[in-house]
Amino acid sequence: MSDLFYLTPEQFDRIKRYLPYPHGTPRVDDVRVISGIIFVLKRGLQWRDAPKEYGPHKTLYTRFIRWSRKGVFNKIFAALVEESSNTGRLMIDATHLKAHRTAASLLKKGFFPALLGAPKAA
Repeated sequence: MSDLFYLTPEQFDRIKRYLPYPHGTPRVDDVRVISGIIFVLKRGLQWRDAPKEYGPHKTLYTRFIRWSRKGVFNKIFAALVEESSNTGRLMIDATHLKAHRTAASLLKKGFFPALLGAPKAA
């Protein structure tokens, strides 16, 4: 697969100080795993659809969940924003809304009368 994403050594050097210190057995290649996490999130894939080049999908998932709960990614994002010389605008969009096809007709059927200006039923 030619469209794989990997962090450059310079990019990894900027974030590696925020990664938790490994206790016990050494972790697998952090660059490969973090690149795999970014690849999956950027494309909106399920973890099991991650390319094999990034390693087992279970490793990507558990590392993402564990580090998210510890706030590792929040620290990385905050540090990158502080280091940035661009004082303009920064937007990170993590929204994904999915409505069922019948959700559009709920107002027409009277399920939310207050939104249509009708008096509330007692």
